Amino acid sequence: MVFNTDVFGIFDKKWSLLTAGSTDKFNTMTVSWGGLGTLWNKPVATVYVRTSRYTHEFMDDSDYFTLSFYGEEYKKTLGLLGSKSGREIDKMHIDGLTAVAAGESVTFAEAEMTLVCRKLFVTGLDPAGMPAEVAERFYASDAPHDMYIGEVVDILYGQQ
Repeated sequence: MVFNTDVFGIFDKKWSLLTAGSTDKFNTMTVSWGGLGTLWNKPVATVYVRTSRYTHEFMDDSDYFTLSFYGEEYKKTLGLLGSKSGREIDKMHIDGLTAVAAGESVTFAEAEMTLVCRKLFVTGLDPAGMPAEVAERFYASDAPHDMYIGEVVDILYGQQ
């Protein structure tokens, strides 16, 4: 598996969705925090999900998840997916995106690229172990994040 990308910009500059569940029932959310690298001799992706998010339930209940990346033309749709909960809107049938199976998980046909990941590890992030300014800025009035590490088992490009 060969993957060439701007590892520092892919999450920060590229619009992406984290999706967990099956084609029968899944949830997705826009993410901009994450990382790519190698752990335990495996290619991995790391993502962070607040414990209060609906997607968190799907991440905990699923062995696989996907990270899918989109062009600028999907900015409005991904903005909606990042601002509304799956408890409030039906993300399984969102306008402009077509859900499709991706291995043991779900992605969208419109994705430029999808990383299919097998969950390897999850742990809670403890604000007490962070610099005070980080804990204050990101956790003073919101739920903490859990960190999920997944082995990248497949990379899908273009129309699924």
